[in-house]
Amino acid sequence: MSQDAGSQESSAASDPGLADGREAQLLSIARRLFAQKGFDATSLRDIAEAAQITKAALYYYFPNKDALYERVVIESMSSLLAEVQTAVARAHTPTEKVRAFLRASAESMEARRDKWVAGSNAFWQAGATGRRGLALQQRDDYEKLLRTCVEDGIASGELRPVNPSIAGRLLLSGLNQMSRWHRPGGPMRATEVIDQYLDIVLLGLLNRAGPSPVPPLAKTGEKDER
Repeated sequence: MSQDAGSQESSAASDPGLADGREAQLLSIARRLFAQKGFDATSLRDIAEAAQITKAALYYYFPNKDALYERVVIESMSSLLAEVQTAVARAHTPTEKVRAFLRASAESMEARRDKWVAGSNAFWQAGATGRRGLALQQRDDYEKLLRTCVEDGIASGELRPVNPSIAGRLLLSGLNQMSRWHRPGGPMRATEVIDQYLDIVLLGLLNRAGPSPVPPLAKTGEKDER
């Protein structure tokens, strides 16, 4: 380890900018480890070792995993919720609002992938943390917004009268799984994948017009008898 707790606290107290920079670095390391190993499997010692500071120095910034949970999960959820609320408010029709919600979520995932995966891992794995209640409320607000968009679409006649909760879960399951297989720099951006998802969900896979008729092949050497 390269720094002890005393020198870390002294440096941070004398230079707020340094403290902010170190805190941001520790959060970045924590998110990366949570994304790679999971929240439960990552200890404060792991984070301290990756940052090359003592565990005691880490306590100056984050005294326990609850404090990290609040920064990694709750702040990320707050930011995501604000982004989708803004996107939905700018859209006009219910169907456009559904698309805006999912595209904004996909953009957030693509821009901050480690933060997205780390927050998801921490949310589902940290059942005993004292701050999970607030995270659950934020998750419910996020899902309720999408469900309301679907309900508005049903009420307006744009969407068929399906169960809004099931429709919302279907849409979110595709979004949440995307972080497991979609890679930056691939042939499609995350928003393009979401557009494909939505086109499939909204329009279906069936070709309701039926297959295109295939013209019969003319027989070789056949003469016109007319």
